[in-house]
Amino acid sequence: MLADDHPTVLSGLAHALTPISSVKIVGTSQNGRELCAALAKESCDVVVSDYSMPGGQHSDGLTLFEYIQRQYPDVNIVALTAMDSPSVIQSLLAVGISSILSKSDAIGHIITAIHASFSGGAYLSPIIDDIVRQLSSTGDVGHPLSPREHEVVRLFASGLTIGEIAKRLNRSKQTISSQKTFAMRKLGVTNDADLIRYAIETQLVASTPKDR
Repeated sequence: MLADDHPTVLSGLAHALTPISSVKIVGTSQNGRELCAALAKESCDVVVSDYSMPGGQHSDGLTLFEYIQRQYPDVNIVALTAMDSPSVIQSLLAVGISSILSKSDAIGHIITAIHASFSGGAYLSPIIDDIVRQLSSTGDVGHPLSPREHEVVRLFASGLTIGEIAKRLNRSKQTISSQKTFAMRKLGVTNDADLIRYAIETQLVASTPKDR
């Protein structure tokens, strides 16, 4: 089953997969709501879904993928993403998505990924594989955030300043700044914009933070 909010991407995926005798497309969807509805009506072995696909009760990204994992444990997921953020890739791997493709890589990789996912294996397209190798070679990256680091990232992405977070958590500005820095190292992000994007994409914050 294919899902992407861009009709041209769906058409491209279908065009690449239709000639493959070992693959049968049983449905297409353009958002999370449509995908969940399709899964409720039609069984499938593999879902190939865009990571960022707004719309529907279960939203997109990790929220959607985790819902599918809970409701349909026998369905394997191949994640498509246009994002090259290490934090996004790390989050996908952390919830058990082991087949991940970059939309910047050749579309042919989708065939290998589907076969690998169907057999219970893993497949990373070249760009994603490079990111994972970088994550593995960076000492701090890959360690989970502490509860306090998690809270600092959430509050920062919600629009609070370091000073406001320090006041709310009854900590010094230096402590909050250090926790934010440690969190960024673990997540593999190097600037505030990527940190905020990570928080939004992983549903730490529910919506776009206020202007700073």
